[in-house]
Amino acid sequence: MTSTTNAPAPPNPYLVLGAAIILPASGHVILGVPVRGLQFIFFMVILAWITMKIAPPDASFIGRHAGGFLIYALSILDAYKIARVRTAKWVHSERHEGDAAGGGTQADI
Repeated sequence: MTSTTNAPAPPNPYLVLGAAIILPASGHVILGVPVRGLQFIFFMVILAWITMKIAPPDASFIGRHAGGFLIYALSILDAYKIARVRTAKWVHSERHEGDAAGGGTQADI
């Protein structure tokens, strides 16, 4: 007798990606790991400040805050990757449970 625990579907990876692009750390909040999102925001601010202090005065806004934008891009990728992995695991477990529940062979009939 197998127990079928129907875990709820994880959030759509594209929803997480869009949220992470619009507002930093919101993708991580949707995934249920807000502390990880706060860590990304912390390092985003710190590296933006450090880059601003060492960048030449004639650098563009992006150039003066390049460290923060780097961490921002990494946080987007991280949130999307977590969402994709969770979705793939969920799909695999649902498929595996479906095979176990109705996977009779012709010899059983």
